[in-house]
Amino acid sequence: MVDRYQKLTASGPGALLARRLGLPRPEILERHRPGRPVLSGPVVVDGAGGGRLTGPLRELVAALPGAFGGSSGSQDSPAALVFDATGIDGSEGLRALHDFFHPRIRSLAPCGRVVVLGTPPEAAGGVRQAAAQRALEGFVRSVGKELRRGATAHLLLVAPGAEGALESTLRFALSARSAYVSGQVLRIGEPVAGSAAPDDWERPLEGRTAVVTGAARGIGAVVAETLARDGATVVCLDVPGQGGELRELAGRIGGDALELDITADGAADALAEHLSDRHGGVDVVVHNAGITRDKTLGRMDAAKWDSVIAVNLTAVERLTERLLGARGSGEPVLREGGRIVCTSSISGIAGNVGQTNYAASKAGLIGLVQALAPVAAERGVTVNAVAPGFIETRMTAAVPLFVREAGRRMNSMKQGGQPVDVAEAVAYLASPGSGGVSGQVLRVCGQSLLGA
Repeated sequence: MVDRYQKLTASGPGALLARRLGLPRPEILERHRPGRPVLSGPVVVDGAGGGRLTGPLRELVAALPGAFGGSSGSQDSPAALVFDATGIDGSEGLRALHDFFHPRIRSLAPCGRVVVLGTPPEAAGGVRQAAAQRALEGFVRSVGKELRRGATAHLLLVAPGAEGALESTLRFALSARSAYVSGQVLRIGEPVAGSAAPDDWERPLEGRTAVVTGAARGIGAVVAETLARDGATVVCLDVPGQGGELRELAGRIGGDALELDITADGAADALAEHLSDRHGGVDVVVHNAGITRDKTLGRMDAAKWDSVIAVNLTAVERLTERLLGARGSGEPVLREGGRIVCTSSISGIAGNVGQTNYAASKAGLIGLVQALAPVAAERGVTVNAVAPGFIETRMTAAVPLFVREAGRRMNSMKQGGQPVDVAEAVAYLASPGSGGVSGQVLRVCGQSLLGA
């Protein structure tokens, strides 16, 4: 849906009026296009003394297409500011953040990136270091709220021994693929077995099979398109009533359409049989299907409650168990080294009026991801979730005007996200290079004020 306010404030007269009235001016965000380099412009990399990532960071950044080094003293307009804070071992050392960012942050290019790297506090070498590393989160979240012109901030917490698993996450954080992700913390641990950087970062899913539920329209359709762009053969799944749109999508991306009600008896076995017979298994499972049946709790009948829980959570549990071959459900269909990505929601983190059923289901998905990740790791499988905020879809287009405008502006980017923003996050988590990221929830919300 067109954001008319954004278009108005991007025009000359509109921008002038917004400045005079002190109104927000949402930047038109740069988003990824095939063939586009990760970065276009100078990248300044530095770190606190003794940081264990400064050297590897410089090597990784130097190898990124489109990036070139900026000197630590440069006042040019950098595309990214990258700081290794792993060497900060006490509160006094936090001054290094001010010393690095203060002279540079106001010159950051439009849609630029701030990336800080630290150590998970629980892996720190003592109380003082743990406190200093935890302080990085407050710093980065605040920076994300101060940045303007579409710039974003990220904190990457890299466990000792996981340095080799950093590249996929660094590429995502620095690139236009993360246009609507800001103020978030991503943890990189030792990668699951079988993880490896893809041969081609433009097509990391080449030769792999993915299944996307709820794929006929909206976010699900764009997720399917994005995974296909990245090389996957995509099984597009939705209910029989969406068959026409589903088949059109599958034909357009060279995929496979499967009409199936995921809440029906035998749905898990039917999906497993389809994936085994047609594709010999599956590598990426995206649980995107979801419904809303909104009413305040006192006015919500049991049917509305049950239907939302059944589609959004129970079906995910059953399908996942079957594809993993858990609890004696059958032979595993998800191959070793596979990826599971669930679509949660900001509502599952912050709650929302009239959505007790929906919020419960989406919070339940977060619990599923966190509990399943260590179990799935035994087979080299990662399990993660994305949590979209206000995304411009047909569903949000039907929201009353003033509620819709509030949803768009109540984040650091001052605008709603696009379905492709969610799809890019899913594709990053689905990559074979992201084996060090599991059990996590990646918010795609422009740093929403809700649940912040």
